[in-house]
Amino acid sequence: MDSIVVKFALPALVALAISAAPAAAVEQNCRFIQAKPDREACYKRQEDELAAKRKPPAPTGESTTLETLRQMRQDDEAVYRSINNICRGC
Repeated sequence: MDSIVVKFALPALVALAISAAPAAAVEQNCRFIQAKPDREACYKRQEDELAAKRKPPAPTGESTTLETLRQMRQDDEAVYRSINNICRGC
């Protein structure tokens, strides 16, 4: 009887520990904080963390500007080439 419990309980506990640990580390449950200023600060921190994850890093410097201009020119040239292939008055 004890070996059956160990066979099923141990994997279940391991699975529970693995699934619960990342969730607790990543997300803090703000709604259970009693003090309103602390709760709002918690929500603000979560909002800032989520926005930081979504926002791509801001490009800086002249090299990125030059790369952007170069890419725009390549795109323009591709559009002009495709326009020239259109039959006018066929």
